[in-house]
Amino acid sequence: MDAMMWAAAGTGFTFLMTSLGAAMVFFLRKPPSAQVQRVFYGFAAGVMIAASIWSLLLPAMERAEEMGMVVWLPAAGGVICGLFFLLALDAALPSICRKMGKVRQDRAFLRNTLFFSAVTLHNVPEGMAVGLAFALAATDPSQGTFAAAAALAFGIGIQNFPEGAAISLPLLQEGKRPRRAFFMGMLSGAVEPLFGILAVAIGAATSAAMPWMLSFAAGAMLYVVVEELIPQAHWEEAGSIGTIGVMAGFLVMMILDVALG
Repeated sequence: MDAMMWAAAGTGFTFLMTSLGAAMVFFLRKPPSAQVQRVFYGFAAGVMIAASIWSLLLPAMERAEEMGMVVWLPAAGGVICGLFFLLALDAALPSICRKMGKVRQDRAFLRNTLFFSAVTLHNVPEGMAVGLAFALAATDPSQGTFAAAAALAFGIGIQNFPEGAAISLPLLQEGKRPRRAFFMGMLSGAVEPLFGILAVAIGAATSAAMPWMLSFAAGAMLYVVVEELIPQAHWEEAGSIGTIGVMAGFLVMMILDVALG
């Protein structure tokens, strides 16, 4: 129960940040500047890369060793499973949107549906990663795992803020009421607590699954970093600001995880 509560608290924070971003429809009429978004995406990418190593893959290998498993097998197998899981979902997404387009052929509707679906989909592994990181902190607080989990939630929360705004503000500009636009932006982040708690429940029910679950979250999260965050951080002529954001996020997460661990 402690692990569930910590997972709910951690993923609740990332969901709150999405909701705060979506709430910008009540104050702004356009998304944050491109430069600000690049910094956010770059910083989140760096945090997630470091978290995948120190907060997910290394603990997965340590758990596997304690259980007498082949140390590298759950780590490698979980990463591969996480990668192919998101590849399959990404491949299915355009088809789903086309089917929705049979009901409405509005171009703006299809574009917003595609973006909303993509953001919601990529929030799934983030929720799993945060939930599992806080579950580890609840079971092993002496290892500085809470600081690492908190840093991971903070980094993902920073990324979620502009994502919530990026969903809600275009809906507002296309004529949706502020409350409706806010609800859609908030809804995209609701999957994080759902899948975070679900991942913890599966890991708790079958302890042998925990190394695989940790590695699965790492693989899925690395896919999101490479496929979405780093390209967004270097969109068009971003210069080096995206790279600086990535390195800053990586260093912050590494220092918190290693120095406090």
